[in-house]
Amino acid sequence: MTEVVCLGESMVTFVPSRPGRLADVPSFARTIGGAESNVACALAAAGHAVKWVSRVGADGFGDHLVEAIAAYGVDTSAVRRDPARPTGIYFRTANDRATTAHEVAYYRAGSAASAMSAANLPLGTLDDCRVLHLSGITAALSPDCLALLETLTAPRPGRPLVSFDVNHRPRLWRDAAGPRALLDLARGADLVFVGEDEAAEAWDVHGADAIRAALPEPETLVVKRGPAGATLFTGGTSVTVPALRVDVVAPVGAGDAFAAGVLSATLRGLEPAERLRHGHLAAAAVLTVEADVCAPPRRAAADRMAALDAAAWAALRLAPGWTDTADPQDTAKAVAG
Repeated sequence: MTEVVCLGESMVTFVPSRPGRLADVPSFARTIGGAESNVACALAAAGHAVKWVSRVGADGFGDHLVEAIAAYGVDTSAVRRDPARPTGIYFRTANDRATTAHEVAYYRAGSAASAMSAANLPLGTLDDCRVLHLSGITAALSPDCLALLETLTAPRPGRPLVSFDVNHRPRLWRDAAGPRALLDLARGADLVFVGEDEAAEAWDVHGADAIRAALPEPETLVVKRGPAGATLFTGGTSVTVPALRVDVVAPVGAGDAFAAGVLSATLRGLEPAERLRHGHLAAAAVLTVEADVCAPPRRAAADRMAALDAAAWAALRLAPGWTDTADPQDTAKAVAG
């Protein structure tokens, strides 16, 4: 049985050969990017049985996406090809997203994925799993995509656990109804990921406890709090785990990796604090590479690091290459020292 089905758009991503304005960058390297496919790749690389469901164009970029995602071990058999619409692409600068110099140029309007609907996707496949992972980005692509997510988050017999990452992207929404739509979708999910900054911008809700009060319906709510770490609410209790110190190479994709780490630990039945620690470790892996997605740390090593006491966890500092060693904890100690 498939453990996780991830549904959403993936795009061919062009990463610059050097820092600078898009107008000044002479060449780009091709890679892949997409919130749900990033989660799928990370989970498959961690040893889980994962399927990615989407639509891509009947073009070379669509070929590349399917082949690249499948190379991580993801089942792409449910991906549909659209002969009339192109595969989405985007370009980004090498600068940190948080800086004013960061630029992203999307070419996704009218993409094959924006035409996803309940009529052209294999809905039976979406229930044949333990977890169905969705994000608010898909809901913003088109009215059909929003209707599809409303269908998938509605109560129905045999529904798997629905994981929903809010992923608020104001520029993608066509009108001011986006924040309300995201809130309704989150209320229909079983496991929700949302950043404190997203909740403040979209819903004018501030702080983890206030977000939980606004979202009492999900069994599990994970609030991402930036440098302060993350808080997980479940079963009337909450636990907070501080973020790791990381020598960041690029921040793109870290939120998706964090979700994958939490989902992996959830599938394994780990305790709430361990789920958050595995999320932080998976995010740290992506933060220390240029790409939007990468293989997570080895499970045995990640388990040892997740089991550290509070003082040892706080002392960790992870640098590029930390996942390549036999025991990343030794590398982290060396960096900290």
